[in-house]
Amino acid sequence: MGAGLGGLTAAIALRQRGFAVEVHEAATALGEVGAGLTLGRGAQSVFRALGLQAAVAARACPAGALPFVHYRTARLLMGGFDSGDGTPDDGVADIVRHIYRADLQAVLLAALADLEVTVATGHAPVGIDEGGDRVTARFADGSTAQGAALVGADGVRSAVRELLWPRDAPRFTDHVAYRFLVPAAEAAPFMGLGRSVIFMGPQRTFNRYTMCGGSVVNCAGIVETTAWAGEGWSIPATRDELLAAFAGWHPDVIGLIGCAASSIKWGLYDRAVLPRWSRGRVTLLGDAAHAMLPFLGMGAAMAIEDGWALAAAFSREAAVEDAFARYEAARGPRTALLHAKSIIQGKVTQSLDPDTFDGASAPVGDPAIMAYDPVAAGV
Repeated sequence: MGAGLGGLTAAIALRQRGFAVEVHEAATALGEVGAGLTLGRGAQSVFRALGLQAAVAARACPAGALPFVHYRTARLLMGGFDSGDGTPDDGVADIVRHIYRADLQAVLLAALADLEVTVATGHAPVGIDEGGDRVTARFADGSTAQGAALVGADGVRSAVRELLWPRDAPRFTDHVAYRFLVPAAEAAPFMGLGRSVIFMGPQRTFNRYTMCGGSVVNCAGIVETTAWAGEGWSIPATRDELLAAFAGWHPDVIGLIGCAASSIKWGLYDRAVLPRWSRGRVTLLGDAAHAMLPFLGMGAAMAIEDGWALAAAFSREAAVEDAFARYEAARGPRTALLHAKSIIQGKVTQSLDPDTFDGASAPVGDPAIMAYDPVAAGV
């Protein structure tokens, strides 16, 4: 269940191994949802193993040095600025990349179509029944689907998780994210610090980077607040609201906000870590299992890694329950660690005083965690 990045990756990996798969999506159409995202080495290792890395890299942009700078002065706090050598990205280099979520979804959907698998839309799950060696999903439109196993890859507000563990609701984390896109030509006057940069200020961060082959700049601001905000991706935000949230920030930030033709906002929610993801012939994947804060930029990567590990587990175990157990054993500790570290990262980053920060205790992810290779690790 779910045609997001994790669900599609799992479907491709399973189908390539010879398993019959069906993909069911609650939305009535597969439209543009989400924003830019980071592809670390782990996620890209999965795409290489699936034969998709060239197609992914063709739509992505190298992340560059990812400098963290002072919110008003742009003084370098940690990291480094881009070298600006303009070396073309051949998709082979082991580097972090940025990509538009809709572009990555398009690559995955094309790969799935090549495997002769289609996505059934408008299938919102309302019930799950198990009997013998089969599990049946019942959908709101009255239709059903049946198989040997069911994977709930349906996001932070997972209907499958709710059916398995009722009353386990997503938690608002006292953060609101803003996002808008700016064509590269319009953004050019405000890109002097390189292709990617993160401005750090009190209870605020503003991240901007290129994507879509360098033709678009993705801008994302995170604001710590106790004012509740919905989790949906379509809540409009006004330019005045953004300017008020980032008043007094660097001219590049204010200039990019001024270029925003439209913007959206959403509350950041996570989920409590579950002691187990599976029940009978049903399991969870991605945000449905371990939705986390975005401060490490690893949420999408975790779902992609999950998809690979699930398929690898099924290739090694004949019984569904044994495959689920192997999958959870491989993914549970890593995702729980990243979930906890994303909370810590957010607290540290949002509480920093950039006027006194000297980089001695840099609030960045553990390199060993960020460089983890799920394909090499196996299951």
